[in-house]
Amino acid sequence: MRADLYPTRDVREPALLYRRDPVVHGTTADGPLDEAELTGYDVNGFLGVDRLIEPAEVERYRAEMNRLSADPALRGDGRFVAERESGEVRSIFEVHRISEVFAELAADPRIVDRARQILGSDVYIHQSRVNYKPGFRGRDFYWHSDFETWHAEDGMPRMRALSVSIALTENFVHNGGLMIMPGSHRTFVSCLGATPPDHYKESLKDQEVGTPDPDSLTMLADKHGIELFTGPAGSATMFDCNCMHGSNGNITPFPRSNVFIVYNSVENACREPFAAPSRRPSFIAARDFTPIPRRPQ
Repeated sequence: MRADLYPTRDVREPALLYRRDPVVHGTTADGPLDEAELTGYDVNGFLGVDRLIEPAEVERYRAEMNRLSADPALRGDGRFVAERESGEVRSIFEVHRISEVFAELAADPRIVDRARQILGSDVYIHQSRVNYKPGFRGRDFYWHSDFETWHAEDGMPRMRALSVSIALTENFVHNGGLMIMPGSHRTFVSCLGATPPDHYKESLKDQEVGTPDPDSLTMLADKHGIELFTGPAGSATMFDCNCMHGSNGNITPFPRSNVFIVYNSVENACREPFAAPSRRPSFIAARDFTPIPRRPQ
């Protein structure tokens, strides 16, 4: 029987467990981040980049995002996730495979070199998607740790992955921006509830199983506080897989859209799920662990 350092769902009561893995695996010699940036990521669990991509690039990615949302062929595809009430697009998954434009972005050294440095190894793409959150009707994403889901449903063994969220529209304080509890990445919240078969079909629209209980969230928020991320299109946030994060709904006229790419260490490849009856589809959780090629310096 394999060891499970982060038991969840198949438990009788929620629990707060100490993290058993390093946060930063590399050093300043391994990439572009300096000592202060690596230390900040280690302490807070995230790193902001004010201008990861240039304005002209933003326009290109935004145009591709709009093209994908209007593509009728994707409407019947499992990778297309619609809002439950309005039917508007909520997310489109595996964009690095269905779009050459986003494939190019996902392999960009400005992103990948940072990911390799933090994770201390070559990396592969565990997941990619575009989140749309349109004006007036964009739904919230409830508080959660991505690692809890990736561990329980995808079989990710350890906390050696990170996400990059790149803004394709401006993030205001009022249009449902990303919220993170800084420092929460050092505590794993074990959640209640067994994972139903094909849980992903509902969880991508509105997750219930795998979300923390109110008492655990209150304890983490009291200890760490909550930071809300704002910034222009082209800015980005890199954050640890176990950060407690979420976002409010968007009732403003201003859409809040982003491209979201998850990098996992090739030394942390997914296995069988730890707390689910079967694997999620590969367009949500990759089973191709081929590392992103390194570009010549």
